Amino acid sequence: MKTIETTEELAQFCSECSRYPYVTVDTEFLRERTYFSQLCLVQLARPGDDDREDAVLVDILADGLSLEPLYDLFRNPDVVKVFHAARQDLEIFQVEAGVIPQPFFDTQVAAMVCGYGDQVGYETLVRRIANQSIDKSSRFTDWSRRPLSAAQKKYAIGDVTHLRVIYEDLAEQLKESGRSAWVEEELSILLNPDTYTIDPEDAWQRVKTRTTSPRFLAALKELAKFREATARDRNVPRNRIYKDDAMMELAANRPKDLEELGKSRLLLREARKGDIAEGILKALRVAEIMPRDEIPKPEERPRTANNATALCDLLRVFLKARSTQEGVAQKLIASSADLDRLASEKKPDIAALKGWRFEVFGRDAMRLKRGEIALSANGSEINVVKIGG
Repeated sequence: MKTIETTEELAQFCSECSRYPYVTVDTEFLRERTYFSQLCLVQLARPGDDDREDAVLVDILADGLSLEPLYDLFRNPDVVKVFHAARQDLEIFQVEAGVIPQPFFDTQVAAMVCGYGDQVGYETLVRRIANQSIDKSSRFTDWSRRPLSAAQKKYAIGDVTHLRVIYEDLAEQLKESGRSAWVEEELSILLNPDTYTIDPEDAWQRVKTRTTSPRFLAALKELAKFREATARDRNVPRNRIYKDDAMMELAANRPKDLEELGKSRLLLREARKGDIAEGILKALRVAEIMPRDEIPKPEERPRTANNATALCDLLRVFLKARSTQEGVAQKLIASSADLDRLASEKKPDIAALKGWRFEVFGRDAMRLKRGEIALSANGSEINVVKIGG
């Protein structure tokens, strides 16, 4: 297999790729020690076979290598860029260069539409569609170390060579079923640059807590905001500033000065002094005077009324039956929270009542809710029965 280490080699390969209908793409990166992903390797393959060097590794860490030829390929409207579970890959390119590949195809999303289950893994698709197996021993190796081992290279190149077979198979299934538009609807989120931007003002929403005290939530918001901005500016993981459990301890106790801050059981020693300590105390002072209408309110899962509990259970049965009939992953059609809201609210604003999901499930789910249809069981098969005239 060929490893590209110069801009000229990359430009030549990307130019050759522009003559093909698609190119498969994957990345290897590290993120354990940084806020932003550290890109280490890009794998590319165009239609063909490996003997003609139709698949290459791009050594991102090679001196003087520019990714501009790759970004030009990403912008080429005539070549589909194929990934599997692409969110983290796209985030890297968006952050690094403000580029999101288009047109774009995600085989994980397509596989969910084609009935391979929820968030199906690449290894599963390789086994079920390409009839191959993957040696995962190099999966969690240090991709920043050079030279790369033969095992690392073999593992990395497999992420794009098998992907060609998977893409062609899934694309054909979607064409036959007429569901290509379903996949495009799902991919619109991944193609939105806002998907990869975390506003420090909203960082508190990533923290799981059951506490609903207004002052606790105000403190949590300001502490999460400070941590997010600091981690981003220093390019270190959030937990290097302070971990979630320490942040919730601070939000609960709300120390007033360095002496009280030093009594924290969970706060890292480095965070009890210097810029981090001052930032924590400032965040807590802001939280103390936060107007009540600016204090965050946790998103509450709707409570299912007693008279809606049976309906909710019925909707779950119907969802399972319909997903089986349509060959689409249940989770892609509707979440448990969607079903709870559908059972409890008159006009819930949920994805299950929009687009292709409405056609597959939402319309009949609303009819079931209104008592216009019922469900009957015939062995393991669930059928819809129309009620009345």
